[in-house]
Amino acid sequence: MKAAINKRANLLATYAFRRIFDRVDKEAVKQGVDEMGLNGFVRHCARLAAATGVVSGAGGVATFVVGLPADVLNNLTQQFRVTLAVVYAKSGEYELGFEDFMAVVAVSIGVEAGVMVTKTALVRVAERLLLRMGEKTAARMLPILGAAIGGTTNYVFIKGIAASVRKVVPLRSGGRGRSGLGDV
Repeated sequence: MKAAINKRANLLATYAFRRIFDRVDKEAVKQGVDEMGLNGFVRHCARLAAATGVVSGAGGVATFVVGLPADVLNNLTQQFRVTLAVVYAKSGEYELGFEDFMAVVAVSIGVEAGVMVTKTALVRVAERLLLRMGEKTAARMLPILGAAIGGTTNYVFIKGIAASVRKVVPLRSGGRGRSGLGDV
């Protein structure tokens, strides 16, 4: 089990994180926060994550096996969007470099990251994320009940990520109009 998680974590760290980060439309994240406020944007992303959780768990093992890769990809995408949204709402920055962004992700999930994010730190981030996302995996294999569990788990995961990022990103002075920085 540990070897399988480490293999997947290494793949995420060396390929997927960068690819997902590069594909996130940072301007759209900024616009979403400006239009919906931070809380509204986080809820929106959590609902998008919940949708793939529902689909991957709706038909039991059959939809789980086929839907799991899409569910993981969507969860990571929504996590990255939420992280960027919180950084933007709190600091005004939305055009972060990959290393700076991954340092925020690492610290927000409890992985120590130095000034420079190394491959080892990225692997630890990937391992931690895989463990968090996989906590309710077995229950998703039950038809219908799996949909409720998958959707709820994904929704709560994204909301939890937003709350964690809020704790580690400093608030800039001056504030922003519609940041919606109440409870996420």
